[in-house]
Amino acid sequence: MSNVGTFRPNDKSDSAQLPPLATHSNRLELLAPAKNADFGIEAIRHGADAVYIGGPSFGARASAGNSVEDIARLCTFAHQYHAQVFVAVNTILMDDELEAAQQLIWQVYEAGADALIVQDMGVLQLDLPPIALHASTQMDNRNPEKVAFLEQVGFSQVVLARELGLSQIRDVASKTNMQIEFFIHGALCVAYSGLCNLSHSFSNRSANRGECSQLCRLPGDLKTRQGEVLAQNEHLLSLKDNNQTDNLEALIDAGVRSFKIEGRLKDLSYVKNVTAHYRQALDKIIAQRPEFTASSHGRCEHSFSPDPEKTFNRGKTDYFVHERSQGMNDFRSPKYIGEEVAVVTRIGNDFIEVSSTESFNNGDGLCFFPSDFAEAKQSDDKIKGMRVNRADGLKLFVLRMPKELKVGMTIYRNHNQAFETVLAKESAKRVIDVDIVLADTADGISLTMTDVHGHSAVQSLVVEKTPATDVDKAVKGLRKQLGKLGSTDFSARSISIETAQTWFIPTSVLNGLRRDTVAALQQARVNDYQRPKAWKYNQEAVYPVKHLSYLGNVANDKAKDFYQRHGVIEIQDTYEKNGVTEDVPLMVTKHCLRFNFNLCPKEVPGIKAEPMVLEIGKDVLKLVFDCPKCEMLVVGENRQVRAE
Repeated sequence: MSNVGTFRPNDKSDSAQLPPLATHSNRLELLAPAKNADFGIEAIRHGADAVYIGGPSFGARASAGNSVEDIARLCTFAHQYHAQVFVAVNTILMDDELEAAQQLIWQVYEAGADALIVQDMGVLQLDLPPIALHASTQMDNRNPEKVAFLEQVGFSQVVLARELGLSQIRDVASKTNMQIEFFIHGALCVAYSGLCNLSHSFSNRSANRGECSQLCRLPGDLKTRQGEVLAQNEHLLSLKDNNQTDNLEALIDAGVRSFKIEGRLKDLSYVKNVTAHYRQALDKIIAQRPEFTASSHGRCEHSFSPDPEKTFNRGKTDYFVHERSQGMNDFRSPKYIGEEVAVVTRIGNDFIEVSSTESFNNGDGLCFFPSDFAEAKQSDDKIKGMRVNRADGLKLFVLRMPKELKVGMTIYRNHNQAFETVLAKESAKRVIDVDIVLADTADGISLTMTDVHGHSAVQSLVVEKTPATDVDKAVKGLRKQLGKLGSTDFSARSISIETAQTWFIPTSVLNGLRRDTVAALQQARVNDYQRPKAWKYNQEAVYPVKHLSYLGNVANDKAKDFYQRHGVIEIQDTYEKNGVTEDVPLMVTKHCLRFNFNLCPKEVPGIKAEPMVLEIGKDVLKLVFDCPKCEMLVVGENRQVRAE
């Protein structure tokens, strides 16, 4: 029997047994990013079961903050479909920020938020409302022991590290009741989330504070310790984008229940397109495996064919889901290259002719890689672009003819004007099927609507019952009017007329009854929605390690108190406090440049895992390889200490 308190850490009044481990829900959650409330609303329309959004502050995307009022508006919309809204409060917090963070948490809870995404354990020491907590991927959630601890101290959902493979996910999922969340699409951070201080060291912009400057996307030179140049002006730490389309069912079988799309800084067409893509993919699985269901209500009708290749991506990889392999990175460019669409066959003064099976449109964006990189290597930009001013079949007039373009070069399209035009309009609708029954009452008629999730509403009307003279025509008219639900969220799955006989009912009367019943059903659905409950807090849970280095990201006294309460005996301040003065790993990553250049000691007999040198501009970083862990450490000094 565990000594378990209520959700608030300071309240020890309640004790109960934690539920048995690994009883996972059969509800599958598609989780989409919301840059703002309007993006979140569109994500839900296009199929998201939940969205995550930043508040006014303390979110891991500092430039994607939102007012509490907008969060409330998003919650109101989401809950109509029993979809959820998660608010990211997932930066590390300094001592003087804790009070403001506590106030914000109460505000978003009162606005209707369903859960908080948290990184800083100091949050658990605050006076919290009864809101569910999700463990951010910034916590570096990689092993069953860490995840089990998070469950014990009150988290109900955990975002696993992107680097995990199927067997590791299955191992974690088998030992926890928490809902397992996993990134399935979007940008990949090259470091283990929460274990990167490169941005803070170089630019005083902390990734743990939502201000990452993405120095990892810059080009650099890779050299051996002896000075041999292995790569020059390549984007060596820039990964392709995550795409788990082909692995969804395997992830479900491994225990994943929340499928997360990255992209709180992406544009609206990305959110619409990618959300719709995964909605259709998950729906296909659900149709074949009826033991699973979507975690929100309503089926989605899309006016376009989703294709994630047509919106921003850096190429695709499924990363380490099927263990390590080549092809996770594209050293050429961190930009959106797009789909390969054509080969240049002729070049004029203001036009090109191409060989292609594609159709082109005015406004298309095209790009290519120069065959001679000599000039490109002098700059960061090795990809060249052009905009189609007018498309005449396969003759494309461009606004500016790049001097590097030559016959025979491959052309990529990174802006599909026709596709973007479709997505700029209303492109999806959320529909809930209902069964409709018209019946008699003692002094009139009643109309009952019941949705496929069991919510029901009945409205009655006093009317004079006059038998219809033309029964067939009257029945057809009744069905037509009762089924007019096009401007609502509902669609008639069945219409039953169960009156003693077919009555003549004026169209205006019937329409009014239908509208009142729709309104009543909408209200019944909202009234029935319940936010997830906060989990229990086990005061006696023991953290799986006794020592926390600067990589533990402990930034405030309440976080220190939390870890000490749970058995940690040595705690170093977070890197952002500039107390680390020696050269240390600024980044820990599973991406390995030795492996990429066929210099892995596990793959090539006789090779030693000697350190390498990565030069980014005038800055020199040391690469150290921890082969037993299959990890690469990017080592350097804290330049902010030097600046002080």
